[in-house]
Amino acid sequence: MWLIMTALAAIIATILWYVNAPEDKYKLGLLSWIYWGATLMWFVDHVIAYLTEGGEFFETDLDATLLGICVIILGLLVWLISLLLSDPKGVLKKVLKG
Repeated sequence: MWLIMTALAAIIATILWYVNAPEDKYKLGLLSWIYWGATLMWFVDHVIAYLTEGGEFFETDLDATLLGICVIILGLLVWLISLLLSDPKGVLKKVLKG
Protein backbone atom coordinates (compact mmCIF):
# COMPACT_ATOMS: atom_id res chain seq x y z
CA MET A 1 0.00 0.00 0.00
CA TRP A 2 2.89 2.38 0.72
CA LEU A 3 3.98 2.12 -2.92
CA ILE A 4 0.53 3.20 -4.11
CA MET A 5 0.27 6.02 -1.57
CA THR A 6 3.74 7.35 -2.34
CA ALA A 7 3.07 7.19 -6.08
CA LEU A 8 -0.16 9.15 -5.61
CA ALA A 9 1.69 11.74 -3.51
CA ALA A 10 4.33 12.00 -6.26
CA ILE A 11 1.67 12.49 -8.93
CA ILE A 12 -0.13 15.16 -6.89
CA ALA A 13 3.12 16.99 -6.06
CA THR A 14 4.13 16.90 -9.74
CA ILE A 15 0.78 18.31 -10.84
CA LEU A 16 1.04 21.10 -8.26
CA TRP A 17 4.60 21.86 -9.38
CA TYR A 18 3.59 21.90 -13.05
CA VAL A 19 0.63 24.21 -12.45
CA ASN A 20 2.97 26.70 -10.75
CA ALA A 21 5.91 26.23 -13.17
CA PRO A 22 8.24 27.79 -14.15
CA GLU A 23 8.05 29.71 -10.87
CA ASP A 24 9.06 27.29 -8.11
CA LYS A 25 8.78 29.72 -5.22
CA TYR A 26 7.59 27.08 -2.76
CA LYS A 27 10.00 24.33 -3.86
CA LEU A 28 7.24 22.04 -5.11
CA GLY A 29 9.80 20.55 -7.49
CA LEU A 30 11.77 19.34 -4.47
CA LEU A 31 8.64 17.80 -2.97
CA SER A 32 7.95 16.08 -6.26
CA TRP A 33 11.50 14.68 -6.41
CA ILE A 34 11.26 13.44 -2.81
CA TYR A 35 8.12 11.45 -3.57
CA TRP A 36 9.33 10.16 -6.95
CA GLY A 37 12.56 8.99 -5.32
CA ALA A 38 10.60 7.19 -2.61
CA THR A 39 8.26 5.69 -5.22
CA LEU A 40 11.17 4.37 -7.25
CA MET A 41 12.78 2.93 -4.11
CA TRP A 42 9.54 1.19 -3.06
CA PHE A 43 8.97 -0.13 -6.58
CA VAL A 44 12.44 -1.71 -6.73
CA ASP A 45 11.88 -3.14 -3.25
CA HIS A 46 8.52 -4.63 -4.30
CA VAL A 47 9.89 -6.14 -7.51
CA ILE A 48 12.89 -7.75 -5.82
CA ALA A 49 10.78 -9.07 -2.92
CA TYR A 50 8.20 -10.44 -5.36
CA LEU A 51 10.84 -12.17 -7.48
CA THR A 52 12.71 -13.67 -4.54
CA GLU A 53 9.90 -14.44 -2.11
CA GLY A 54 6.73 -14.46 -4.18
CA GLY A 55 3.43 -13.64 -2.52
CA GLU A 56 1.42 -10.47 -2.96
CA PHE A 57 2.87 -7.58 -4.91
CA PHE A 58 0.78 -4.97 -3.09
CA GLU A 59 0.29 -5.21 0.65
CA THR A 60 -3.02 -3.70 1.71
CA ASP A 61 -3.02 -4.32 5.45
CA LEU A 62 -3.12 -1.69 8.18
CA ASP A 63 0.64 -1.73 8.75
CA ALA A 64 1.31 -1.00 5.08
CA THR A 65 -1.19 1.86 5.13
CA LEU A 66 0.34 3.37 8.26
CA LEU A 67 3.80 3.09 6.72
CA GLY A 68 2.52 4.92 3.63
CA ILE A 69 1.12 7.70 5.79
CA CYS A 70 4.41 7.97 7.70
CA VAL A 71 6.39 8.19 4.45
CA ILE A 72 4.13 10.96 3.14
CA ILE A 73 4.40 12.89 6.42
CA LEU A 74 8.18 12.51 6.48
CA GLY A 75 8.41 13.79 2.90
CA LEU A 76 6.27 16.79 3.83
CA LEU A 77 8.44 17.42 6.89
CA VAL A 78 11.67 17.42 4.83
CA TRP A 79 10.03 19.74 2.29
CA LEU A 80 8.75 22.05 5.03
CA ILE A 81 12.20 22.32 6.63
CA SER A 82 13.70 23.12 3.23
CA LEU A 83 10.98 25.70 2.62
CA LEU A 84 11.51 27.36 5.99
CA LEU A 85 15.29 27.49 5.48
CA SER A 86 14.90 29.16 2.10
CA ASP A 87 12.15 31.49 3.43
CA PRO A 88 10.74 32.55 0.02
CA LYS A 89 8.47 35.26 1.46
CA GLY A 90 11.01 36.58 3.96
CA VAL A 91 8.65 35.97 6.87
CA LEU A 92 11.25 34.38 9.15
CA LYS A 93 13.70 37.20 8.49
CA LYS A 94 11.10 39.76 9.59
CA VAL A 95 10.17 37.75 12.68
CA LEU A 96 13.78 37.18 13.74
CA LYS A 97 14.65 40.88 13.33
CA GLY A 98 11.85 41.70 15.71
